[in-house]
Amino acid sequence: QVQLVESGGGLVPPGGSLRLSCAASGRTFSNYAMGWFRQAPGKEREFVAAISASGDSSYYADSEEGRFTISRDNAKNTLYLQVNSLRPDDTAVYYCAASTWAVAGTNEDRYDFWGQGTQVTVSS
Repeated sequence: QVQLVESGGGLVPPGGSLRLSCAASGRTFSNYAMGWFRQAPGKEREFVAAISASGDSSYYADSEEGRFTISRDNAKNTLYLQVNSLRPDDTAVYYCAASTWAVAGTNEDRYDFWGQGTQVTVSS
């Protein structure tokens, strides 16, 4: 089992930035590929970004236009998502997830463990 706890969400104005964190505990964090997903009100959960277990490969949803950066610190058992130039349509609950697949990518079914989510609200 891997326990995941997200933090760093909040209310930010359009154009602002946030860094979301996901603290992992339980099994060896560096064994897991990781991903970020989000779910906006009334919409299905969607893929945001993913990173390999070692951190040397990362993947992003096409819609993000370079505004998101996923990273990890295996020594601190923590995953990050830097989000810049926030827009109102970025408002969502952001979830981190862990996968035993070498490359989990966009497929939710490949992720075995999920956090509870952190709310990001973009509004003036």
